[in-house]
Amino acid sequence: MHLKRLSITNFKNIADARLQFSPKINCFLGNNGMGKSNLLDAVYYLSFCKSFSGLTDSALVKRGEEFMTVRGEYLRKGIDEELHVGLIPGKRKSFKRGGKEYDRLSAHIGAFPLVMVAPADQELISGTGEERRRFMDQVISQTDSVYLDNLIRYGRALQQRNKLLRDHVADPSLYLAVELSMERSAAYITSVRQQWVARLTDIFERYYTLIAADGEIPSMGLKSHLATNGGGMMALLDETRRHDEIVGHTTVGPHRDDIELWLNGMPVRRAASQGQCKTYTIALRLAQYDFMREGAGMKPLLLLDDIFDKLDASRVERVVEVVSGDIFGQIFITDTNRDHLDNIMSRSANDHRSWMVESGSFNLLTSSGL
Repeated sequence: MHLKRLSITNFKNIADARLQFSPKINCFLGNNGMGKSNLLDAVYYLSFCKSFSGLTDSALVKRGEEFMTVRGEYLRKGIDEELHVGLIPGKRKSFKRGGKEYDRLSAHIGAFPLVMVAPADQELISGTGEERRRFMDQVISQTDSVYLDNLIRYGRALQQRNKLLRDHVADPSLYLAVELSMERSAAYITSVRQQWVARLTDIFERYYTLIAADGEIPSMGLKSHLATNGGGMMALLDETRRHDEIVGHTTVGPHRDDIELWLNGMPVRRAASQGQCKTYTIALRLAQYDFMREGAGMKPLLLLDDIFDKLDASRVERVVEVVSGDIFGQIFITDTNRDHLDNIMSRSANDHRSWMVESGSFNLLTSSGL
């Protein structure tokens, strides 16, 4: 799969852009704050129906404007496809595939797979368990719609149980109905997460070794109440009911799962340098790419936003070597250093294009194969 053309109007600081892309490597050069990452975010939005930055939809509209639109033309499994999103602040956004609006946006997730590597990935290491659960859920949901459905059902049931707890409801029958729903979804979620972590670990360790290449030993594992308790979700909820009633929320279950990240037998967040942390998050995302490529039956888009910061020259060189390989499909790269981008393009025998980005405008610098 690749994105052939992208049209943007009033998305963040991009007033108007019409770009035709290489099916392989697309590089965006410019100083910070010029709009490089905003372009990647527009591409991300078309795959996930939301911004990578976490901004609300209304905050994405260029200041002083009344609407925004993003349109992408793709070649997906040999078929031309078009995605279009339109938004007016305060109104329901319109998200269309092939001119037809989705009934449920969740039905779109995974249809146009994408992996983004960005500075915010540091939160995977330094952030809370919620960040790592979001990473896990986003990856699995793109290749397993049943998993996404179970996540949604579990989340709704969890909200219902928490409301019962906050309202000090004592009727056991009301809890039973909600907890049975939680148990069914929790069992599936936990089983899939266990399998996913085991599969991802092998791929991740391989990528980390390729980039670090100096004997560092990374590892990871799932930390889960349910995975370590043979009694199931209902038994866990029974055990913690009194405590949950006191604190007013559910303290056990898949919504409290975490991924433990280790390097040389120590937690990464405490023992790793900045360069090691950056290597760790890049390796996690590249492992995510491999997982999704296999699950989706096509090569996802790979977005690399300012990935060379905090890496020494040898690790930059090895990252360039890895991403230049044929295993990856279409790649979008941003950087402030033209040498990095020229190095990547010089290694690739495939088509490539590069742009200079200034104040939301994109000026073509080089083009090969188009």
